[in-house]
Amino acid sequence: MNNPTDILNYLTAHRQEMIDFVAALARLESPTSRPETQAPVQDLLRESLEQLGFVVEIIPGKQSGGMLLARPSTLAPDQPQQLLLGHSDTVWPVGTLAEMPVEVAGNVMRGPGVLDMKSGLTQMIFALRALAELGGETAVAPIIFINSDEETGSDDSRAHIERLAQAVARVYVLEPALGSEGKIKTARKGVGEFAITVRGKAAHAGLEPEKGISATLELAHLILKLSQLNQPEEGVTVNVGVVEGGTRSNVVAAECRALVDVRAPTVAAAEALAAAVNNLHPTLPGASLVIAGGFNRSPMERTPRNQALWRLAQELGREIGLELVQGAAGGGSDGNLTSPYAATLDGLGPVGGGAHATHEHILLDSFVQRTALLALLLAAA
Repeated sequence: MNNPTDILNYLTAHRQEMIDFVAALARLESPTSRPETQAPVQDLLRESLEQLGFVVEIIPGKQSGGMLLARPSTLAPDQPQQLLLGHSDTVWPVGTLAEMPVEVAGNVMRGPGVLDMKSGLTQMIFALRALAELGGETAVAPIIFINSDEETGSDDSRAHIERLAQAVARVYVLEPALGSEGKIKTARKGVGEFAITVRGKAAHAGLEPEKGISATLELAHLILKLSQLNQPEEGVTVNVGVVEGGTRSNVVAAECRALVDVRAPTVAAAEALAAAVNNLHPTLPGASLVIAGGFNRSPMERTPRNQALWRLAQELGREIGLELVQGAAGGGSDGNLTSPYAATLDGLGPVGGGAHATHEHILLDSFVQRTALLALLLAAA
């Protein structure tokens, strides 16, 4: 029997231990760009999961610091499964702790990675621990997958995530809650990037500029065309974030490049936007374009099965005094990868703010309740 009050009381009694666990994880600096830094975080998580009876495997990464996969040692062949999804990597370089230490002041805990997502990893461990120590039932077996390249697009881990998503009934993503209201993320925009190379023809800018074809000028035309693809009222955004090229001021530029971020809220909008970018043509005679890239994470939409999981979260939240609100996020997560295959609920981590910023923090008064919510979701039939 999974009594909400018992779960909440258990986690309240272990609140300081949870805070200490977040601090321990955050003090193990683990930027995506330093694969070797992931092992200490994985070791701490492995130890905790093995104590709970999980069999833990570390899957080596080709470019990343690898992935942690944990399954219950008593998993029956025909038992339904659910996936707990998180990441151990952060955006913060090694040495950040010197200027941005982990610290607690009242209701606020600060530090690199505490929100995104060392606290979410902590919720995984303690929700499972609460159920184990209280004798709670998990008819749907929890599978844990923690990658180390989420912040850079999950290139190494994507195939593993999609394979697992096809074998489970539901997915819980422990990314931070959305905004100060602690909204559950039931929709996310699809995210992509295009690399566009503009090719022209070099010439002396003073002696014979007419013999050149300016890649710089062509890129200017292109940027205007890309800006016209923005549809803010529809949630479609296009941002030319990086521009580079040319050689000298007195040379008509023969080549320029641009990196373009694209986002769309629905699969249909993403497909239309990708087609529009790929169908761009040069304005200047003789200029040419090479367009590469596309959407690497499709939108997470409010599908019927995702909304059914959301309603379950609402119902269980009320049992522990949480009035939950759903929201849509402009950024992507690994929930975008699982949603096409299984019911997915994202943003189950704690309330806070400042992800990827120097004021990154979590609000500790949300920590216990949201961990209790996760435990109840895991225990649901």
